[in-house]
Amino acid sequence: MPKKSITIALAGNPNSGKSTIFNNLTGTRQKVGNWPGVTVEKKEGHLTANGYRLTVVDLPGTYSLTAYSIEEIVARNFILDEKPELVVNILDASNMERNLYLATQLRELDTKVIFVLNMEDVARQRGAKIDGDKLSELLDVPVVFTVGNRNEGTEELLKTIISVVESDVELPHTRRVSYGKDIEEAVGELSEFIKDKTAETLRHNIRWVAIKLLENDKIVKERIRETAGLEGEGILREAELKRQKIREFFDEEPEIVMTERRYGFVAGIVKEVLKTVSDKRVDRSRQIDQILTNRLLGLPIFVFFIWAMFQMTFSLGAYPMSWIDTGVGLLGQAAGGILPGGLFRDLIVDGMIAGVGSVAIFLPNILILFFCIALFEDTGYMARAAFLMDKVMHLIGLHGKSFIPMLMGFGCNAPAIMATRTLESEKDRILTILINPLMSCSARLPVYILLAGTFFGARAGNAIFSIYVLGIVLAILVGRLFRSTVLRGSVAPFVMELPPYRAPMLKGLMIHMWDRSKIFLRKMGGVILIGSLVIWLLSSFPREVRFSMDYESEIAAINARYAVSMAEVKSELREEIVRERDRAVSAIEAEKAKEKMEKSYIGHIGKALAPVFAPLGMDWRASVAVLSGFVAKEIVVSTLGVLHAVGADETEKSEALKLALKKSGMTPLSAYAMMAFILIYIPCLATVSVIRRETNSWKWTIFSISYSTILAWGIAFLIYQGGKGIGLG
Repeated sequence: MPKKSITIALAGNPNSGKSTIFNNLTGTRQKVGNWPGVTVEKKEGHLTANGYRLTVVDLPGTYSLTAYSIEEIVARNFILDEKPELVVNILDASNMERNLYLATQLRELDTKVIFVLNMEDVARQRGAKIDGDKLSELLDVPVVFTVGNRNEGTEELLKTIISVVESDVELPHTRRVSYGKDIEEAVGELSEFIKDKTAETLRHNIRWVAIKLLENDKIVKERIRETAGLEGEGILREAELKRQKIREFFDEEPEIVMTERRYGFVAGIVKEVLKTVSDKRVDRSRQIDQILTNRLLGLPIFVFFIWAMFQMTFSLGAYPMSWIDTGVGLLGQAAGGILPGGLFRDLIVDGMIAGVGSVAIFLPNILILFFCIALFEDTGYMARAAFLMDKVMHLIGLHGKSFIPMLMGFGCNAPAIMATRTLESEKDRILTILINPLMSCSARLPVYILLAGTFFGARAGNAIFSIYVLGIVLAILVGRLFRSTVLRGSVAPFVMELPPYRAPMLKGLMIHMWDRSKIFLRKMGGVILIGSLVIWLLSSFPREVRFSMDYESEIAAINARYAVSMAEVKSELREEIVRERDRAVSAIEAEKAKEKMEKSYIGHIGKALAPVFAPLGMDWRASVAVLSGFVAKEIVVSTLGVLHAVGADETEKSEALKLALKKSGMTPLSAYAMMAFILIYIPCLATVSVIRRETNSWKWTIFSISYSTILAWGIAFLIYQGGKGIGLG
């Protein structure tokens, strides 16, 4: 049994390898949610080491502990309020000066700290040598070297964590930033004043509070008002007097002077601990960037990578798809054989297994897509993609930073829209949110694979790629229109940080892929299952249908006619006659199933919708499938399966559905128009709810639903009618 539970916070700059260290420590034992009250992602993992149960909290990446951004406030408040037993500060060893600024601020808090110098290999490649012992001596903190993407140093880090947690050594109160004689006097005097006034009511380190008040930190000022009661206003007045004195002495705001002193302190440390081994080393990341971010080559290479991603998603995923397809068919046959005939059997076999199974077969494609996106992120290429797309994004009236949520939209639009909170401009955020659903999410992929695989054969990968390109082109055009009309404004300037390239770690890639794929699996067990059952119920009732002809008598007549034929011919010809009889009976049964479906409740709904979708080349079944896609786009496939009476007991279920689609009168042109409609029209229910939450406006939510649906109908109409006009139909 573990001795005790301890909480560890991981802090660090963005792109310092913090998430990789987190994955190395916790593996798949993670849960992801949001911090209370904000849309910033919270990651928490668990592990057991040396008898301790460790809870590791991955704090948002920040450059400092000021109160300017949500991420900084969340990270700082967790350390101050939750008081973890230890803070592990991850530093990019190849960029010490920038990373040490946050480290010096952590040292000012009342908490135990370990410095982890990650990416030591990158630092060495750049000709830098860091004296870890000297750094530990100067700042009085343990220092551990790691290479996160190769899982080097993780065991040493764990040993150091346990050692520091078990140590009874008091927190060091020396070797912190010295702000100079005048400011240190002000900090000391204000600290004594706060101590006299607050006594036991203040929970935080008094020196740190004094420094924050001199820096005019709004959140700390609010806390003083809350905790110190009537004395709080006196403390704030005293702090303002000290600020005024510093301002007069330096002719500069106190927070600027103190920031300069921190950077001076950091520069001194770097000079002591960092030695340049060679000036002749060439930065490998810069060498790669000369090609991948080249003005002429960069964009074609990026387009090729995206094209290759979708080709691989379709071609490589085809093999496990067929295995799952066969498995679903066998499961349906087994369930059908065990359960007695009747409504309950039909519910299980044709409603649950067929509905969920028709979507489950696309899991390999989803996994491959998410693996590729994780590969872009973990190698550092995602930031380059944003850099390359900066000029293209300027056509919309946005900048390259908006492209990261757009690229995330290829995985799932809901978290991609949440990622727009990093954009500083409100208009940029809303514009990015409005056009993000035009980035085709993974939920639409099963529909594309079904339709493209049915009607485009070997060119299916190219057809799917063209749909993704269509979404990007429409995003540019729509964005330009909105920027010049409803969201007028200039483009906010930005600087895109380009982290060094890193060799991705398979373990990290698999964790990222799995985290995203869990959403798809949860949908299969939830909304897709419920949606499939609703579609099945609507298609199965009313049970008693008055048919236009007596199908059973017609089948009996066919059997009788062929029985006579078999009696009159030689035995070697009877096998062919049996096949002919079965084909004739199947045709009658298909007609019966078609008429039963048309006279069901869902058939009536489809017939009512048919005039709206007929100009797009869609029949009533496609109309109902599109309507069901509002709940979740994956349901479109299961709806088509149910409406075309493809049961789960068919061993090649996907092939049966493809054959049914071809027989329904759908053509390659109408299939492509339907793919375009699925791409553009109203996003799924989850995305709509995120749009509402992130914009905090029903106006923008309704606007998003309306414009996307109207645009979808118009584009699909142009594709189908335009194609027919030039003879493609």
